[in-house]
Amino acid sequence: MTDVRCVVDAQNLLGETPLWCPRTRSVWWLDIEQPKLQAFHPETGDYRVFPFETDFLGSLALRQSGGLILALNLALHAFDPETGRLDHLCDVETGAQNRLNDGRCDAQGRFWVGTMDVGLSEPRGALYSVAADHSVRRHAQDIIVSNTIAVSPDQRTLYVSDTRRFVTWAYDLDSASGTLSRRRVFVDFSATRDRPDGACIDAEGHVWIAMFSGSRIARYRPDGTLDQVICLPVTNPTCLCFGGDDLATLYISTARKFLSAEQLAAEPLAGALLAIEPGVRGLPEPMFAG
Repeated sequence: MTDVRCVVDAQNLLGETPLWCPRTRSVWWLDIEQPKLQAFHPETGDYRVFPFETDFLGSLALRQSGGLILALNLALHAFDPETGRLDHLCDVETGAQNRLNDGRCDAQGRFWVGTMDVGLSEPRGALYSVAADHSVRRHAQDIIVSNTIAVSPDQRTLYVSDTRRFVTWAYDLDSASGTLSRRRVFVDFSATRDRPDGACIDAEGHVWIAMFSGSRIARYRPDGTLDQVICLPVTNPTCLCFGGDDLATLYISTARKFLSAEQLAAEPLAGALLAIEPGVRGLPEPMFAG
């Protein structure tokens, strides 16, 4: 049985999108609905919190030129944690019914990000890529809650989920042009009503998916078949990333959202940042080129 440990008892309402930064040797992650950026240094135990005055803080990525990019509401911003400077880069969408959600960079330095219906019911969301010059391209639409954005090690496949439709898709990715084609079902969760949330990919090309409201994470082979399930002491795992200098630790963000008082009392680690040693290593996180 895999040992699950609490790294930070962050009490996040909706903890999300952890990533490992080799420059700071820290894991960074968000609380979307109590908007704050967080950082934890495993060696020193230092835990830092950066609050934001915004409605939603959807996702983040490392920036090649330093610092981070943050998805605030429907726009991307550059953020320097050392100075606190926040600069607007581009609007991905406009309007009040959607917000930016999960996002991740590919090896070419593009940032792939999805939007979602704030009400969690209407297919208003879409999938976008943002290039180094901050130009925005829409690749797919008719999505309720976009999630699970991840790119295969060979940069030829992009994975994305619609959490509310209980499905994860795979696309062919042309890395040079940044175009997508041949969408197909990677995993169909409709029979079990599992809700695929955030994901990451290990060095063997397997896809790890957090099952929101499912109390577990699951590892899928590149052909979409189930390889491994790890149960967790929380109902709502949200996303995961490999970290540590050797990329051998799997960090898992979690949420308190949607849990009753009774559930919260029974789940003291809800909203914490968790970690396991899965026996496989991850890959370095690509950075945004813009």
